[in-house]
Amino acid sequence: MISVEEALTLVTGLFSPLEVEHVPLAEASGRVLANDVTAGRDQPPFAASSMDGYALRQAEVAVGAKFTVIGESAAGARFTERVEPGQAVRIFTGAPLPEGADRVIIQEDVKRDKNVITISEGHDASPYVRPEGYDFKTDFRLTAPRRLGANDIALLAAMNCALVPVRRKPVVALVPTGDELVQPGETPGPDQIITSNNFGLAALLSAQGAETRLLPIARDTVQSLTLALRLCAGADMIVTLGGASVGDHDIVHEVASEMGLKTAFYKVAMRPGKPLMAGKLVETPMVGLPGNPVSSMVCGNIFLRPALNVMLGLGGAPLPREEAVLDGDLPKNGGREHYMRAHARWLGGRLTVHPERRQDSALLSVLARSNALLLRKPGAEAGKSGDIVEIIRI
Repeated sequence: MISVEEALTLVTGLFSPLEVEHVPLAEASGRVLANDVTAGRDQPPFAASSMDGYALRQAEVAVGAKFTVIGESAAGARFTERVEPGQAVRIFTGAPLPEGADRVIIQEDVKRDKNVITISEGHDASPYVRPEGYDFKTDFRLTAPRRLGANDIALLAAMNCALVPVRRKPVVALVPTGDELVQPGETPGPDQIITSNNFGLAALLSAQGAETRLLPIARDTVQSLTLALRLCAGADMIVTLGGASVGDHDIVHEVASEMGLKTAFYKVAMRPGKPLMAGKLVETPMVGLPGNPVSSMVCGNIFLRPALNVMLGLGGAPLPREEAVLDGDLPKNGGREHYMRAHARWLGGRLTVHPERRQDSALLSVLARSNALLLRKPGAEAGKSGDIVEIIRI
């Protein structure tokens, strides 16, 4: 068995960044920016008012000063003449500042009588002008790589970027295996269960930017599994679920090897997830996950998410870890690194984590109420409530 760190290095080493494609801005949310984008214009492209009020000359501002209102400047309809001494222009938020004006007096700070305004005592000293390029200039860059969120999309729109360069979505083929499995909605036989980890992994990987393909269940025969693996043609990653252990019916490694699999490793010193393998099936990276559903989901987080990040140009670093205060005692750990299902929350200003009592790798109900994995090193001594531990958010 190899360590989790070694296994992750070998898994991520199977992958490379995918090619770049350009997508419409409206479809870019959640995608990974592949190349830097440069602004096509200043923002704002002109000096603009940040409030409703009157545009005039700063040098003339004084309590009791009077100005003749000669026109109006609105967003999308600027005042085209020059503001001379003793003059003002009614202006609205976002409207271009007229030539000759360098100050906006807010409407609450003046009294208006027909076309004459008088500055009131105690007027606000702020100029209320956003200079040209106040937000960004034409040489401003949104740098890659980055996963684009709503704020980035708004910025790209203001930068006048209609087509966004992003990494192509990785295509992941998910192959559940086992005679004991049936699809959700079907009626299982007396010795069968519903397949679940393929749907859970599809949701996990889709949320991380992948395009997932749910393959039919491969039965425990060479013919069925061979057909399932052939149906994975065109995928960027093949993920098999179950059948990678050492039982008489666990034939994934055997069949894949006959089809050209070059194994990078087999078995990892982790819990849950020991029967994990990875390699390349001809030219396509392949990862064989354990059949237990919680094991699959834990390994999906620890290994598949970084693999996706490599393909998306984000690098293959391990998932970030945080320190938390242990809420509850723990027994001494065994010889494998343990990823315990746990619930993290802020309590009394401190991030605390409560490990679930039941850690069986088949308990999806426990996983569903967990939001973190509590990490325990091989051979770690018994833990006491109040100890500082490491967690990974899931």
